[in-house]
Amino acid sequence: MRFDIVTIFPSMFDQPLAAGVVGRAIENGRLEVRIHDLRDFTTDRHRVVDDVPYGGGPGMVLKPEPIFSALAAIEAETGRASSVILMSPQGARFTQRDARRLSGAARVVLVCGRYEGVDERVRERVTEELSIGDYVLSGGELPALVVLDAVARLVPGVVGDQQSVDEDSFSRGLLDFPQYTATCGTARPGNGPGAGGIEGARRLAVGQPCGDSALAEA
Repeated sequence: MRFDIVTIFPSMFDQPLAAGVVGRAIENGRLEVRIHDLRDFTTDRHRVVDDVPYGGGPGMVLKPEPIFSALAAIEAETGRASSVILMSPQGARFTQRDARRLSGAARVVLVCGRYEGVDERVRERVTEELSIGDYVLSGGELPALVVLDAVARLVPGVVGDQQSVDEDSFSRGLLDFPQYTATCGTARPGNGPGAGGIEGARRLAVGQPCGDSALAEA
């Protein structure tokens, strides 16, 4: 599966794409991720990607021409992607269902908004808009990483343990159950009941409670 990400801050993706599940998937060829600097698709000497809003108002708006050029260059290399997504606060709320749907695509393009948003004409060029929640971020780069990570986990072979993926929170419409490590005798913080140590997984495995009262009965 291939992701193409259009952004004015390509360096924001360096470390996240080099670590963890996604980093390993890129290294072993399960995923291909290309980062495209929007400024490379400008035509002026100063590589300007934004302009003042038409009619006035605060902030700046990303111009349509560099975005159109970036998308055209991606298409020229790989053909048109079935999903060209604008990360936008006006977008639909991203869910696990969206992640599963997108994981079946061969190519996904993510366009990262910035400033006051993008020129409205850009919306005619994308297939959908997604948001990761109702709060303010500086741009679409972090949401793009969220979408990439959630989708990548569902691509076969990216996560080594398929059962782990199938039983993840939200995969079955539910949150996961409480988890414990296999360590016994772990100190429990605080001064409340059971503080000072727990038997841990051994007692949980046979249905016995952990804590000082359980140890006293053993």
